[in-house]
Amino acid sequence: MNWYPWLNQPYRQIVEQHQADRGHHALLIQALPGMGDDALVWALSRWLMCQRRDGVKSCGECHGCQLMQAGNHPDWYKLEAEKGKSSLGIDAVRGVTEKLYHHAQQGGAKVVWLPDSAQLTEAAANALLKTLEEPPKNTWFFLSSREPQRLLATLRSRCFNWHLAPPDEAQSLRWLQKQTQAAQHDCISALRLSSGAPAAALALLDEKLWAQRQLLCSTLATALQQDLLSLLSVLNHDDAAARIGWLCALLIDAMKWQQGGGQFIANVDQQTLVGQIAQQLPSSALDSSLRSWMTCRDRLRHVVAVNRELLLTEQLLSWEQIFLPISGSR
Repeated sequence: MNWYPWLNQPYRQIVEQHQADRGHHALLIQALPGMGDDALVWALSRWLMCQRRDGVKSCGECHGCQLMQAGNHPDWYKLEAEKGKSSLGIDAVRGVTEKLYHHAQQGGAKVVWLPDSAQLTEAAANALLKTLEEPPKNTWFFLSSREPQRLLATLRSRCFNWHLAPPDEAQSLRWLQKQTQAAQHDCISALRLSSGAPAAALALLDEKLWAQRQLLCSTLATALQQDLLSLLSVLNHDDAAARIGWLCALLIDAMKWQQGGGQFIANVDQQTLVGQIAQQLPSSALDSSLRSWMTCRDRLRHVVAVNRELLLTEQLLSWEQIFLPISGSR
């Protein structure tokens, strides 16, 4: 599992809390994709399971460390939805929590990790809540969440919230440029499109994925002059929500451009396109366009069995109506 330099400080802070007997039994980590919260939890779990700790480091040699490295420590539990399912049910939660009240098989700590707490059904969350209210001795919970506000308020209240914030852009850029040969303006764009999460930016700069984004930009530039429906072939893919996110970022940049904030745009490699959008749409049309695309993306993510092609076609036709009065007034 990759370790990232921006994890050093939060790792040390959390371990030092445990060393001072102030470690909270349930840590709710809020992190963007690409921030490495999984690596942070893994390192913390190894330290907690280590039988011969070396300050803030795990020794790497004791039986506990060896079991963790082999991925079969009997007192470390990972709770996540089964493959092909999107929710984590009450039976899985009960199956783990019942084991926590027994003596640790290795005589030390017991650790439970939920990589995506949003997968919990309401019943499962309530079952977990009972254990969090009266946790067994020397038992630690790590819950990862992209959007903690979507979790039950009662569940959040039993946890200590830890925001894993992205590093500053200069630090992220230095790290990113060591990992890729991409041009600097591409690296900056990828970082800003990833909300500053460096590993997510690196994934976005993958040759195939970056080419797909470039295709969206070039198709949009042509579609603005000709036919917006030509965007359908570019948007209608399994990662349509991500592609709509790229489109929304361009609309936001156009708003910044109109207000003289060109230095703050995310798509620094697409300034010509951003300027084109800003010139073609007044601020009110940009605002309504952005809102409608965000609603479309939300439906793609959360409406069960949605017809993606139909939804995108409807959205593009609706977006075209915003352009018609503007084109007619010229």
